[in-house]
Amino acid sequence: MSFRLRAAIIVAFALSATAAVTASDMSIAGESIHSVASLSSGDALTTAPAAAQKPAITFAAPREIVQPLASASKADLTYSTESDMQASSLAALVDAHGDAEAVDGDMKCLAGAVYFESKGESLEGQLAVARVIINRAKSGRFADSLCGVVYQPSQFSFVRGHGMPPIRIESNAWREAVAIAQIAMDDSWNSRAEGALFFHARRVSPGWDKAKLAMIDNHIFYR
Repeated sequence: MSFRLRAAIIVAFALSATAAVTASDMSIAGESIHSVASLSSGDALTTAPAAAQKPAITFAAPREIVQPLASASKADLTYSTESDMQASSLAALVDAHGDAEAVDGDMKCLAGAVYFESKGESLEGQLAVARVIINRAKSGRFADSLCGVVYQPSQFSFVRGHGMPPIRIESNAWREAVAIAQIAMDDSWNSRAEGALFFHARRVSPGWDKAKLAMIDNHIFYR
């Protein structure tokens, strides 16, 4: 074999080896580029090799977003519930009841007594009247129902036989009376005459030998 032929064969062999190495390097880079592209596009679970899929399965970021939202929702709910249960005054509690609801039975008897006995007086005075009627029904010394207490003979001057005079149900006085009756039944506001069983107008002096609890507006309340 001539010197030139051997030289040509050596050069050809060297070029072939270089081409093979270059192709191998490009194949590895192609896999790396494919893996990175799959991770960034969200397709790693279907197109990348198993080793390349692992970094893509991460839920840390979604959990970090979801948790604060859940906490904020719970806080809002707690705040809303507390604000609904609180009232700064008896007047605010009455206003929260809105328009007068349709009432009947014992609730109508109680609201009617508040309306006729303390219409136009302060809300505290109306509440004290309502509490007297409720206290009587619970005491065992009077009738055991609110209507029974209200219609017991010779107890309330507004009673006519076994009924009440007409009520202006569209009036603000009736709205307040119904709200006060509901507040008294729920025991959601303390009366200044808690435990009272009797009351009379200030203009009269029956000379009762009873414990005086409070004087509110035009009435004096006793136990």
